[in-house]
Amino acid sequence: MKNNLLKITMVATLAAGIMISCTKKLDLTPTNGITANQVFSTAQGYIEAAAKMYGSFALTGNQGPAGSGDIQGIDEGTSDFFRLYWNAQELSTDEAVVAWGDPGIQDFHLMNWTSNNPLLQGLYYRSFYQITLCNNFINQASDANLAARGITGTDADNIRNFRTEARFLRAYQYSVLMDLFGNPPFATEKDAIGSFLPKQIKRADLFNYVESELKACDSSLPAPKTNQYGRADKAAAEALLARIYLNAQVYSGTARYTDAITYASKVINAGYSLMPDYRWLMRADNNLNTNEFIFTINYDGLKTQNWGGSTFLAHGSLGGSMNAGDYGLDAAWAGMRTTKSLVNLFPDPNGNADQRAEFYTKGQNLEINSLTTFTDGYAVQKFINKTRPTTPNVLTSGTNGSNPTFADIDIPLFRLPEMYLIYAEAVLRGGNGGSISQALTYINQLRTRAYGGSTAGNIGTGDLTLDFILAERSRELYWEGFRRTDLIRYGKFTTSAYLWPWKGGVPTGTSVGDFRNLYPLPSSDVSSNTNLTQNPGY
Repeated sequence: MKNNLLKITMVATLAAGIMISCTKKLDLTPTNGITANQVFSTAQGYIEAAAKMYGSFALTGNQGPAGSGDIQGIDEGTSDFFRLYWNAQELSTDEAVVAWGDPGIQDFHLMNWTSNNPLLQGLYYRSFYQITLCNNFINQASDANLAARGITGTDADNIRNFRTEARFLRAYQYSVLMDLFGNPPFATEKDAIGSFLPKQIKRADLFNYVESELKACDSSLPAPKTNQYGRADKAAAEALLARIYLNAQVYSGTARYTDAITYASKVINAGYSLMPDYRWLMRADNNLNTNEFIFTINYDGLKTQNWGGSTFLAHGSLGGSMNAGDYGLDAAWAGMRTTKSLVNLFPDPNGNADQRAEFYTKGQNLEINSLTTFTDGYAVQKFINKTRPTTPNVLTSGTNGSNPTFADIDIPLFRLPEMYLIYAEAVLRGGNGGSISQALTYINQLRTRAYGGSTAGNIGTGDLTLDFILAERSRELYWEGFRRTDLIRYGKFTTSAYLWPWKGGVPTGTSVGDFRNLYPLPSSDVSSNTNLTQNPGY
């Protein structure tokens, strides 16, 4: 909810003036007439540029929820990073369906998207917009530029810290592009803005680049839990390394499970711990969850107003007989629900056993006869714009957030349970340096919390299988942007090995072509950049 960095007034800086156009691609130029020398002439100017760099995760433009969007050619309300990312990662899987008819949104669950899908284009350009901000900051924050501008001492050291954080943020966004699009165009701070057509990088080469950048950052970032809340530290870099190592077989063709264990262990041993109640995680005061959250996107109902992020998740998941006021909100958008495939992973959909089952069932049908009917499919009440419950076991108790229109709920991009799950899966896949007994301990810690402190849901060694881990990842991390990547790693995203309602556009589910394990590069970029080759199948 809170981010002191975002309290800085974001003046019209060069960074703020760069926009990505779906017609001009990566030909990025200032739109406000202010030059780099003006923006970066003082230490304060650097801090404001860094604020934009971080703020672009939680904001869609310079003006507020609408009116001056960063990404041109897409409805600004849909251009928030996490909203776009969530669509690609969740709506394409068993965890989510949506009732709306916005252009391109039904393509995800039906798995019939094309290279013209506007939401995929928006995600692609949003990631590159954030990469461009980072590239620009890194370039302007070089030692040579700092010296030339007479910035020295503590100011220079502070800017160098932001420079390292910019490298992490850039690596994070390249990891997103690597996962979703495979072989994107590639540019760094060494490439002048607007002066070239970026060359395409192969997925395996991009993996190596992201790995090397994260390792370089790891030696310079602040120690875990010592940076401002919402800013990157060593644990964030190590968590991302653990994540890409778990998926390295997909990304590079070479398994790196031992490295996944090593880096997950670094994070686990960095002083983090589980919040006592799972149902506290996605609340209006979850900025207090610093023991579990490793790196977050900070949303604030007063300071970061946009129609994406947790505002999208909180409003969009309400409908039917649900009363928006009970959830600290002023409207139900009647959008997202889940399929029975997720519901059936839990012993009870009402959370009476496993408290992670945060479903709303009153007036909702378990079966989905129509994707566009909100009452088909159970609703998910995981993101609530109220503080922690004031009445035990009553999800909708608690104090309202600061604004009923825009949510205060921060989105964790990394939290401790993912590291437990990475460790366990990597051990089961044959990685060295870990143990089954330790993996079992980590999994049972998650399940003990899920069962309200009871060991009734704990499992034994014989239950700890790869299929169990896939299911446990869904139980713990559903609707947090993991599912598509997980199903691909398990060979279950496109194949007939696992079917869910309406997969491939068929009520009972069907397989689709394996080429859909990657999304297409936007046709607009391929047609304008002769260096790009479209992903196979598109």
